[in-house]
Amino acid sequence: MGIRVFLPLLLFLSSAIVSFSLYEDQAGITDWHQRYIGKVKHAVFHTQKTGRKRVIVSTEENVVASLDLRHGEIFWRHVLGTKDAIDGVGIALGKYVITLSSEGSTLRAWNLPDGQMVWETSLHTAKPSKSLLSVPINLKVDKDYPIIVFGGGYLHAVSAIDGEVLWEKDFTAEGFEVQRVLQPPGSSIISVLGFINLSEAVVYQIDSKSGEVVAQKSRVFPGGFSGEISSVSSDKVVVLDSTRSILVTIGFVDGDISFQKTPISDLVENSGKAEILSPLLSNMLAVKVNKRTIFVKVGGEGKLEVVDSLSDETAMSDSLPVADDQEAFASVHHEGSKIHLMVKLVNELDNVLLRETIQMDQQRGRVHKVFMNNYIRTDRSNGFRALIVMEDHSLLLLQQGAIVWSREEALASVTDVTTAELPVEKDGVSVAKVEHTLFEWLKGHVLKLKGSLLLASPEDVVAIQDLRVKSSGKNKLTRDHNGFRKLILALTRAGKLFALHTGDGRIVWSMLLNSHSKSQTCERPNGISLYQWQVPHHHAMDKNPSVLVVGRCESDSSAPGVLSFVDVYTGKEISSSDIGHSVVQVMPLPYTDSTEQRLHLIADTVGHVHLYPKTSEALSIFQREFQNVYWYTVEADEGIIRGHVMKSSCSGETADEYCFTTRELWTVVFPSESEKIISTLTRKSNEVVHTQAKVNTEDLLYKYVSRNLMFVATVSPKGAGEIGSVTPEESSLVVYLIDTITGRILHRLSHQGCQGPVHAVFSENWVVYHYFNLRAHKYEFTVVEIYDQSRAENKNVWKLILGKHNLTAPITSYSRPEVFTKSQSYFFAQSVKTIAVTSTAKGITSKHLLIGTIGDQILALDKRFVDPRRTLNPSQAEKEEGIIPLTDSLPIIPQSYVTHSHKVEGLRGIVTAPSKLESTTHVFAYGVDLFYTRLAPSKTYDSLTDDFSYALLLITIVALVAAIYITWVLSEKKELSEKWR
Repeated sequence: MGIRVFLPLLLFLSSAIVSFSLYEDQAGITDWHQRYIGKVKHAVFHTQKTGRKRVIVSTEENVVASLDLRHGEIFWRHVLGTKDAIDGVGIALGKYVITLSSEGSTLRAWNLPDGQMVWETSLHTAKPSKSLLSVPINLKVDKDYPIIVFGGGYLHAVSAIDGEVLWEKDFTAEGFEVQRVLQPPGSSIISVLGFINLSEAVVYQIDSKSGEVVAQKSRVFPGGFSGEISSVSSDKVVVLDSTRSILVTIGFVDGDISFQKTPISDLVENSGKAEILSPLLSNMLAVKVNKRTIFVKVGGEGKLEVVDSLSDETAMSDSLPVADDQEAFASVHHEGSKIHLMVKLVNELDNVLLRETIQMDQQRGRVHKVFMNNYIRTDRSNGFRALIVMEDHSLLLLQQGAIVWSREEALASVTDVTTAELPVEKDGVSVAKVEHTLFEWLKGHVLKLKGSLLLASPEDVVAIQDLRVKSSGKNKLTRDHNGFRKLILALTRAGKLFALHTGDGRIVWSMLLNSHSKSQTCERPNGISLYQWQVPHHHAMDKNPSVLVVGRCESDSSAPGVLSFVDVYTGKEISSSDIGHSVVQVMPLPYTDSTEQRLHLIADTVGHVHLYPKTSEALSIFQREFQNVYWYTVEADEGIIRGHVMKSSCSGETADEYCFTTRELWTVVFPSESEKIISTLTRKSNEVVHTQAKVNTEDLLYKYVSRNLMFVATVSPKGAGEIGSVTPEESSLVVYLIDTITGRILHRLSHQGCQGPVHAVFSENWVVYHYFNLRAHKYEFTVVEIYDQSRAENKNVWKLILGKHNLTAPITSYSRPEVFTKSQSYFFAQSVKTIAVTSTAKGITSKHLLIGTIGDQILALDKRFVDPRRTLNPSQAEKEEGIIPLTDSLPIIPQSYVTHSHKVEGLRGIVTAPSKLESTTHVFAYGVDLFYTRLAPSKTYDSLTDDFSYALLLITIVALVAAIYITWVLSEKKELSEKWR
């Protein structure tokens, strides 16, 4: 009787434990997504009385976006293609955002409130040239005030209403390059000023309604122009001559062109080459000369006069009208940890309308750009706000003496990523310091129980999610026993290093390398790569780990290098130095000194390598392994791969004991007429391989696992262009597996009628690569697995029993390996941007491919789907091994997208790192956006999930114990009653 009563209850509770899953409230628990736009190039304010106040921006990441002026949040944004750079932005008719991109060939209109595309027009272009966009400020809705666009040698007039091309002018035959389009208010005649071969100034007066040329004048200037130009009024511009030592005022009154030359030396003593700055000022221009910025006023007859001078680190905005016949501009100067903002009248520089000093983090560097906007205060006076772009690509809004909001837009241009452990939490110290009362504990478990029984209301779901975030401890700044809490170190194109917390993606610290490492010899160092420098183990926990940031003084590879050492925990720069030689390649060595500093070799352009750290201990360690150091270089343009080995110490007066010469060991030359290198790849140096043996049904295969194996993909020269630009007969793809110690080609595979780009991933003994099949008109994945045939004799079990099994024989790359490969190809439905593979602590967990698709999402694909041993009808033994029946295409399962509904716009790379739990791996993706999640390819077989209900488990145990006791009591009573009968 008791069993009948309690059995349904026990089954219900048991099934509740198994089926417990709340997908809605689990969102954001183990993953986060951050949206960015990049470094701002153009900005247009829209602050009408009705509607939201916003600023429209375009960025270097080819993003056009609308930002909230109050909080800096993104209202909407569009990320254009990598080859669709934005050339100009404007607002037409008060409701459309106009963007010009692709060197003046594409004009688009976006709806201002929601960002929906209204129309798109492709414009005719003939050659690459400077593009120009002129949007009329007249709000009249008709076609009398069209948008004027120049690009590719053509001048177009486009209707702002529907994008219709009203007329076009072809200037390609005469080589006319438009520099300025001037549209006087209320007039339909526009003046188009430009140069022919930078030696002849030409002015066209064109009717904007019909495109008819009303007048044309030209005049040759002896010596020519440099191309830099500044519009100062409706009938004057100022340009620099070809020597950059003379300012030329060009006037075009009544159709006549006049030149007036003013040497820079007449304006500034000891002047050098000058540069015209971009701000547009009324009857004035800004010129940079002798590391100073001078303001030059243009008189009525073109006479130039210096009226002010500022530091060259001062940024200025365009002028804007503030009152009747008065215009003002903003200048921002960064001094130490303060920003000085001034707003002055253009015609009266002594009249300062606004002067503010704002405290700011010094890590942001200099001010690069300023965009100013004015508004009417409650007392009817003019107020000003300034949108500034800093050296570290951050975006700040200044208003009323404070920073209203800021955006760290450097994270939209991540170039290199590594991970680091957090510090160990000491006894008696709790970073979070969160204490739960008994009532809160009971309330939390009651909420979890309601969620488990599917009785939670929407308010309870939100409370459960908040409770999990607070109680999970994922945001602590100390490491956890599962290895889920880590630091993601991201180096950006701006030279700024960020430490992001894996818990919620917040910035723990950031450091601008430019502000710390710049010196007299290297004013603008740029970070290029990031390496683990010092990772202390448990016996040396008194030292913090550090990373090495390698940079250059300029973008050229021959420029001197800069090394910066940064403390991982504090973000402070330990030291930095100008190394005095170029940086071509950085090679971390598998050796560390007594302080756990990893040895690195840096190769320069003259064929020398330099050892770091420069200590006697490091030198001693390196000299012991001197003959065992090999590396390779790839010269993709020449089609050559070279292998190198150490030779001797450098000689010469400037050489030190840490400099070494090298000699060429081998060379692989690909014939330029038939093959062009498009991709190279090697295994991760820190990858863990669990076992070298692989069971193949009843046979045993040994993986050929070598850190010296390199994957190379080449394509025929004609096939190096865009997909579909050649026929299948003209293109072929060839892949190689090359030993980088000897230069020996271990495997070669040819794909006829195929084309790049090739995206590949190399792990253990296999490589998977993606390309396009021209014959099938589909993308393909090919997998190649390489096995060691020389160890076939070790398959004999009797040798192992008798002690004749040789497991200690040395393996050397100089002995020709006996290898064989297995390969297979599969169709794939999507184009791919990047590929990565999951990595775990011991390498036991099955591998998943992480495929960055063309839709900027990440698809997790089980490695078993690209197993080369798949057959149409696998045997029973193969099925037991987990081999999937062969299909011609790889599946795309919607539930396998690890990014869920998010998109990592502009996806460029995927980085994986192991956690301490073997089942779990960290996944970090970067592009314009950032995305992080934890992935368990084989499920969490070694831990309980974070949402496991301990309260429900406790209730189940209590119910079981109670059921057992009650059943026992009832059984005893029944037995006693039967005995009394």
